Amino acid sequence: MKALILSCNTGGGHNSAGRAIAEAMTWQGDEAYVMDYLTLAGEGISRLVGDGYVQIVKKTPKLFGLVYKLGMLVSRLTRKSPVYYVNGRMAKYLNQYLTENPVDVLVMPHLYPAETITYMKRKGMKLPLTVAVMTDYTCIPFWEETDVDYYIAPHESLIKPCVKRGVPREKLVPLGIPVSRICRREISQKEAREKLGLAPEKKYILAAGGSMGAGDMKKMVDALLKATKEEELVIVCGSNTKMENQLKKAFGAEPRMRILGFTNQMTLYMKACDVLFTKPGGLTSTEGAVAEIPMVHTDPIPGCETANRKFFGRLGMSTSARTVKGQVQAGIRLLYDQEAAEQMRENQRKNMNKAAAEDICEFIREHIEQ
Repeated sequence: MKALILSCNTGGGHNSAGRAIAEAMTWQGDEAYVMDYLTLAGEGISRLVGDGYVQIVKKTPKLFGLVYKLGMLVSRLTRKSPVYYVNGRMAKYLNQYLTENPVDVLVMPHLYPAETITYMKRKGMKLPLTVAVMTDYTCIPFWEETDVDYYIAPHESLIKPCVKRGVPREKLVPLGIPVSRICRREISQKEAREKLGLAPEKKYILAAGGSMGAGDMKKMVDALLKATKEEELVIVCGSNTKMENQLKKAFGAEPRMRILGFTNQMTLYMKACDVLFTKPGGLTSTEGAVAEIPMVHTDPIPGCETANRKFFGRLGMSTSARTVKGQVQAGIRLLYDQEAAEQMRENQRKNMNKAAAEDICEFIREHIEQ
């Protein structure tokens, strides 16, 4: 089996899901390639879209929330959105690529290439099996206007809302959001701490801003320091170097704190620490739940992250509060209430499909053979 996984650089979650599927396919002896499909039109287009998205999310999250709400309205009122027509312009590039590099399946952990595929299908262009992978715990605007063969939904409970929005029931398959094998490896907290050089006897709080380092991390860190005495803090700023430098300048002398930029050991830190503070991104939240770390969701970027936080809270897989002070208090309760922490871990185990990546691969293989 040969698979092409189409994503783009609007946040790290879509790419992470794509890499997890590619990893599972490669592990099973198949060929799989993850592509930022916007690069087919030129690196400049990819940077323009990706950088523009990241800057809006980091600098004006309320504007992003407004655009998201507008998208919900447009999706209810129109048969085809501007998003469809803009991404339709990628069809000629993708069609040429597939003609020269045929594959058995196209996997799309992002809406944009699914819109392009829809345009291609309506223009009669030849396509292999097409599978979209939803990476948030809600039906985001415009999924309903796409037309692919199957949609991988994150959870059984999201089938009904997706159908209500217009996604055909027979195309929805609730297999979960795929995460890398490293998130699922069995490793004790003691062993994880040894690998990271963390003290075995201390309490550790992990705070992360996602791949983009979004959110007011300085305010959160300040509140955590004031509310704790002996507990250690590990702060992950992601690719936000400005935030990393700001925190190091403000708290660099604090002996209880370890400030990191982007790290490829995030899962190991989840295994090593006692509680996680994170914004409710679809992938970050899934990775936290798969790693079975008690989780506090911080303020979401308005839109799909708001829905993610509600989903996790409703199923008891995370907790949150309206204010930073309330979020810190919730985290400290989880830190010392072992019964509550274990109940949250049990809820995570019950609701997360840890083998989602392998299950998606098996589903694809079966339908290619058919």
